Amino acid sequence: MPVRKRIKTEYPGVYFIEGKTIGSIKNERIYYIVYRKNGRQIEKRVGRQFRDGMTPEKAHKIRVQCIESNHLGFNRSQGASNEEKHQVGLQGISKPRQKSETDFWPWETPGKTKDQQGLLTLQQAFKERLEFEALISNLSAGFINLQADQIDKEIEKSQKLVCQALGFHGSGLMEFAPDKKKMILRHSWCSPEITTLYPHQFIQDDFLSYLMDRLRMDKMFMFSDYTELPDDSEPIKQIAKDRGVTSALVFPLKAGSDILGMISWESFGVRREWAEEVVERLRLISDVFSNAISRKRTDEALANSIIEINKLKDRLEAEKLYLIDEIRDEFDHQKIVGQSKAINDVISQIHQVADTSATVLIQGETGTGKELIAHAVHNLSPRKDHPMVKVNCSALPAALIESELFGHEKGAFTGAVSKQIGRFELADGASIFLDEIGDLPLELQAKLLRVLQEGQFERLGSTKTLTVDARIIAATNRDLKAAVKEGRFRTDLYYRLNVFPITVPPLRRRAEDVPLLITSFVKEFSEVMGKKIDTIPNTTIEALQTYDWPGNIRELRNMVERAMIITKGNTLHIQLPEVSEPATHQFKTLDDLQRDHIITALEKCGGRLSGVRGAARLLGVNPKTLQSRMKRLGIHRKSEFC
Repeated sequence: MPVRKRIKTEYPGVYFIEGKTIGSIKNERIYYIVYRKNGRQIEKRVGRQFRDGMTPEKAHKIRVQCIESNHLGFNRSQGASNEEKHQVGLQGISKPRQKSETDFWPWETPGKTKDQQGLLTLQQAFKERLEFEALISNLSAGFINLQADQIDKEIEKSQKLVCQALGFHGSGLMEFAPDKKKMILRHSWCSPEITTLYPHQFIQDDFLSYLMDRLRMDKMFMFSDYTELPDDSEPIKQIAKDRGVTSALVFPLKAGSDILGMISWESFGVRREWAEEVVERLRLISDVFSNAISRKRTDEALANSIIEINKLKDRLEAEKLYLIDEIRDEFDHQKIVGQSKAINDVISQIHQVADTSATVLIQGETGTGKELIAHAVHNLSPRKDHPMVKVNCSALPAALIESELFGHEKGAFTGAVSKQIGRFELADGASIFLDEIGDLPLELQAKLLRVLQEGQFERLGSTKTLTVDARIIAATNRDLKAAVKEGRFRTDLYYRLNVFPITVPPLRRRAEDVPLLITSFVKEFSEVMGKKIDTIPNTTIEALQTYDWPGNIRELRNMVERAMIITKGNTLHIQLPEVSEPATHQFKTLDDLQRDHIITALEKCGGRLSGVRGAARLLGVNPKTLQSRMKRLGIHRKSEFC
């Protein structure tokens, strides 16, 4: 007997001794039984824990049978031959070791004749085969109509059941990453005694290349002992050696012509012969797993698509409602006011072009009402049932204008956490107003030209070409001809935009419209402020008509609003602007221009400096840089910006 320490079990007369390490299996138990025969004590070795599938319960049964056979005087005989086992498909399930004359196997029944022993062995093997067939049937049925979120759990459960039924030590299921450059472990099961874990993933290397070549050809591969593999299988041999795998059977997982990954069935420290019937059963199980994984991917893709569609639908509805509300709130109360020849010429041009789909270029100084003219063109056109989409080309940093105009796919750039449609898509069937078109970056002008010519573009991060039918109405306060000469604006784009130009006259050329405009603004603010104004002094109106109005109608409107706020009676007193230095002959310093531009940005952003909707993002500068510049220019964050 070995000198190693005996460890008793819960069954009397049954103990085990820890054996030496075999492969990656450590401390495999070797079971012994103790009983009395003819007045003397017998100690007998009955089998190994892994190699023979021996357990304390089986050893106990063998001991009981030995005692009973001794009392009845029966003779022990040899177990069934390999040929007999092959007839019922057991050879691929377990391979018996050569035993001594006094050793027992778990399937042997001591005390039977050779014929009786062989018959019992065949009956037991047939029973085990039927049980395994039933297991396969149950596993296959278990995946029918299984919810996608339960498939992973069911696969791992099935791996465990198959391994335990066939005496495998482990099974691993790996899937290819989308780029096919690595394999990722998705499901695995190992016997508790196995200390070598499955690798989390295989990255592109000799082993993965070898494996992919085999799997692409839809070929399984197997080996009973990795040391017997040919020289060209060195990557497989090395992996098997590192993990302690002695025998393995690997199947590709396929969905149509697509290779999803692989599944392996492995034996550690024990040589296993792979019988044809066992291989076919395992192939069937692998096909069941393949179909389940493919269905799971399809269900997940469909669910993600539905989520994306719903998000897109909600976003479209939200943007549409926002745009409609914006138009109602901002423009329903506004009309083109005036009776001067200059404004009547503009109105005549609007009626001429509105019924067509021609591109309109509206030019004029800041504050002359170019956006109001654009809305008039749209509202008189056949596209009036759809909201006009507005984009201010100078209000966004160059890096964001392209995404705002043409949209982007999820992951197209840092921060693109979801797909977003662009303004051109939103304006399909309607009109799009491109304000301050002269500020459009040169690199985007070519893409805009293509939309003008062909109505086609691609979202950022996508190669799919989209086609839209959107009427373009552009506006600018810049001299585009001069910009073309200076190389800041494309010549071909200028001629495409300048199909039907409309020039909005400045207020100084519409002096006769000043009284009408004042009356319109007084009526508007009276309703908002709850004040009643009956009189506006003629001297005030005459003075306002002689003013040069560098800010045009916007300046007049702001002046009337301020006067309405401070007026306490029924007579409107307007504080006249300084007229001694006409604004048309004044030139502001660069600091003054910077200061005005920063204040405008702060007003637009509600006083917010940083963040996605902050003034720093709008101006394309670092928030700290903006704070430093504001301090130098004497700009303070007041509540009026909020």
